[in-house]
Amino acid sequence: MDAHDETAVLFRALAHPVRLQIIEVLARDGEACVCHLECRLGQRQPQVSQQLMRLKEAGLVKGRREGLNIFYSLADPGIVPLLQASHKTAAGIARPQGRRRAERLQASAAPRACPCPRCNVAAEPAMPRLKQRKADGYR
Repeated sequence: MDAHDETAVLFRALAHPVRLQIIEVLARDGEACVCHLECRLGQRQPQVSQQLMRLKEAGLVKGRREGLNIFYSLADPGIVPLLQASHKTAAGIARPQGRRRAERLQASAAPRACPCPRCNVAAEPAMPRLKQRKADGYR
């Protein structure tokens, strides 16, 4: 394969809105499991998993297993400037043609609560349960 073929493979892997959103979330959050991405993007698990598989096959994301969960991250952060330039170019092309672009995923958007064990552990109070019960008046 020559350089043009490799570049075409890259652009084909990015040629889906959900895959672009996944890359954007991973660039911002660093690492995420499928349930995080599902909650963040408002997509169903099969859709997220299918798009992650495509990104992984293209070498754009990598996975790290932790217990039953796989945490995904960008294989090469160099993809981020390419996406930023692509968003800017797409906006520049759409504007003269009178097309309005929908807002991209917002960093401030409140995602649904993630049910994974990692989030549940982080959401628990710092006090151990036994001490918490005693503090609440239980013996």
